[in-house]
Amino acid sequence: MEKTRIKIMIADDHIIFRKGLKKILETVPHVNVIGEAENGLDLLSGVGRLQPDVIITDVSMPIMDGVMATKELSKRHSSPRIIALSVFGQESHIMEMLEAGAIGYVMKSAGRKEIVEAIESVYGHRPYFCTESSRQITDLIEKYQSGYRNHLVVFTEREKDIIQLICKGCTSKEVAGHLFISQRTVEGHRTRIMQKMRVKSIAGLVAYACEKGLYKGE
Repeated sequence: MEKTRIKIMIADDHIIFRKGLKKILETVPHVNVIGEAENGLDLLSGVGRLQPDVIITDVSMPIMDGVMATKELSKRHSSPRIIALSVFGQESHIMEMLEAGAIGYVMKSAGRKEIVEAIESVYGHRPYFCTESSRQITDLIEKYQSGYRNHLVVFTEREKDIIQLICKGCTSKEVAGHLFISQRTVEGHRTRIMQKMRVKSIAGLVAYACEKGLYKGE
């Protein structure tokens, strides 16, 4: 019996990688790449129009990254089937993707066989995690699979820097100056940090950071 063709949408800002992945998937009889996107906003628009079965998205993209796009898709769809693409060194970003609603991830260095396995797995609503996981992310995934997902809070290095500066009493403008980023970017990070911590004020943020050892003072 012929397999149902799985409709795929790929999101990645690197056109050479995106086209290369599409070309690989075009050799798989039961997979059909129906759309591409170069950032999270394009992805959201395309999903609405094309209704793919599985989404393969890069974590880091301009305008809107994979984490924010995944969060938005999770709000709009009850069971989005999303695979995160990553490179080594993005452990915390991958956990953010899982927390946002992705149910699988593969390294960008993965071969055709593993990519197809990942697609088939998430298409069936089964989590798939890359076989090349580092020890750190393997440990985190084990916690995720064991039912601790809601208790696992992972901060990116940028978020940790911002937490440190906020705890030192810096304003958003001062944090922006220290890190050479815009004030708006700082405020966006701060909002996400507070959401992760489940606090509603700067005082709550500082208290959480001190309690969890994220800030120990000088």
